[in-house]
Amino acid sequence: MDNSTTQNNELVSAVGRTMAVLEALAEHPEESGVSEIAQKLEMSKSTVYRFLQSLKARGYVVQDAEDRYRLSVRLFELGAQALPHLDIVREAEPGMRRINELTGETVHLGILDEGSIVYVHKIDSKYNLRMYSRIGRRAPLYCTGIGKVLMAWLEEDELLAHLQEESFERRTANTLTSIEDYLKELALVREQGYGEDHEEFEDNMRCLAAPIKDRFGHVIGGMSVSFPCFRFREELKQDYVKQLMEASQQISSQLGWHPQ
Repeated sequence: MDNSTTQNNELVSAVGRTMAVLEALAEHPEESGVSEIAQKLEMSKSTVYRFLQSLKARGYVVQDAEDRYRLSVRLFELGAQALPHLDIVREAEPGMRRINELTGETVHLGILDEGSIVYVHKIDSKYNLRMYSRIGRRAPLYCTGIGKVLMAWLEEDELLAHLQEESFERRTANTLTSIEDYLKELALVREQGYGEDHEEFEDNMRCLAAPIKDRFGHVIGGMSVSFPCFRFREELKQDYVKQLMEASQQISSQLGWHPQ
């Protein structure tokens, strides 16, 4: 192996470990010490310390007087620069605000990324009691409304590949825990045109979600309204679904999709 190949491999390894340190800090936003991170990542303390100091010098990490570390807002600033370039976020904003005004509830926009949902936009509920979430947070595909609409219209081989990677961990008494049950649920989603989370992700929280399509008719995102069960009446469901479907279809149209 020549020197250039060795140097490239070392660079890739260093980048990977740097990202692992950042991800470890993201999982514990209350601040972490070198020893805790080193133990979690199975790295030496000297290696972790070196990476933390490099990240600190670049402004991505803050170190306090007790030598504990946390992420700075620099990462948020960096990520925020990418969001305006996502057409789906820009086009979805008015529809999301309209749903929020009509229902008073939390509205999410999510996309599929590496086997999970990533929330790329959110408008908070007008009530104090609401679903906890944040932009950039990941959530499972198999037990969320957005996850179901993202999965329902995938090609069969792609869908099965995702399902083989799913844990189907039981999160509540209502969580679907088998591929067979989930496939039946996805068939229902395709038939009715929207997805539901029946307290499958969190107890006492329900969700309705509609798909967003690109100009080729591919589902590239999902928009949902989430609400605690005590604030929901069954007679409101069809109105919520109607508003969601109209908004998602308008967003899809703005992204270039026109049904035949």
